[in-house]
Amino acid sequence: MATAVTDVPLAAPFAAYRGLDDALLEDRIEAVRRRLGRRLVILGHHYQQDGVIAHADYQGDSYQLSKSAAERSDCEAIVFCGVHFMAETADILANRPEQVAARGGRRVDVVLPDMAAGCSMADMAAIGQVEDAWADLGTVIDTGEITPVTYINSAASLKAFCGRHGGIVCTSSNARAVLEWAFERTKRVLFFPDQHLGRNTARRMGVPLDEMCVWNPHDPALGGNSREQLEASRVILWQGHCSVHAMFKPEHVDAIRANLPGVKVLVHPECSMEVVDKADLVGSTSYILRQVEEAAAGSVWAIGTELHLVKRLEKNHPRQTIRFLSPVVCMCATMYRIDLAHLCWSLEHLAAGSPVNLIRVDDETARWAVTALERMLAVS
Repeated sequence: MATAVTDVPLAAPFAAYRGLDDALLEDRIEAVRRRLGRRLVILGHHYQQDGVIAHADYQGDSYQLSKSAAERSDCEAIVFCGVHFMAETADILANRPEQVAARGGRRVDVVLPDMAAGCSMADMAAIGQVEDAWADLGTVIDTGEITPVTYINSAASLKAFCGRHGGIVCTSSNARAVLEWAFERTKRVLFFPDQHLGRNTARRMGVPLDEMCVWNPHDPALGGNSREQLEASRVILWQGHCSVHAMFKPEHVDAIRANLPGVKVLVHPECSMEVVDKADLVGSTSYILRQVEEAAAGSVWAIGTELHLVKRLEKNHPRQTIRFLSPVVCMCATMYRIDLAHLCWSLEHLAAGSPVNLIRVDDETARWAVTALERMLAVS
């Protein structure tokens, strides 16, 4: 067990924070919060550890958190306990030109406590790959017939790509409304980076599987598709996935039903089509939370989403039976990188006037990313 260390100076190198007792770290985190007051906003994504969530001003999903922080006129710094693309979105929304002008030219600093906190799904679609795919698609079909749609779980550069090409951003909550908007304008959709959210949403809208194809960015031959497949497709899905939700298997649903009478299976739409087809209910993180919060005492749930969130639901709703769908532990390992030591380190540097791990999206990328986000807001 780590022992308390009290002689570490404030705003020391991160190595000095390793091994500090959690209680000490918590005290120092709260000291910064008291000192900075409402000038500081700490955001905690649902998948964070409980110890980190305890210090967050807002808890939620990535877009909801960024929007909440951006609406705070007294905010001078955002510390985002999440992953890299989330901090980018916070920077984009909090530092729109009109907001910076209203603050007399002052930007809001956005800090990511650990720069290694990335997202494997977001990394599966690099901007160069998407631009190459767009060019390759143009050799077969008219790209004027395609609306690019990027999941909010993507880099700012991909949001900007959508902004430049008449496209849009979606969340897991509004994916259907966004696809409906896209199909009103064009014949086809290029959906990235998560194929499962795209496939599950399109199927629910009545798009058959033979009108969908998967684009493999590592296959130089039209993403692994024939010209005929592309011409027949209304939805071109990027070959990407969430490593957490991909862990859930159809056999997990079968096993939980066999062993837990009366169970309702509730899963996130980033799960595979085969899991979604076997589930009772499918929806975004906010939908999952709402279903559990509104359920009667004694109800029984098996939930297919990130482990920390499921365990928190189990703890907060003791009158219900809540189980993790998979027998295998699958948590968001990159989210887990944000711990009390990283949070304390980044906060103390911020308070000392020497912020670390600042996230700054360049103005051109931010401008086009906002365009795609604003289209989403108009739809929602």
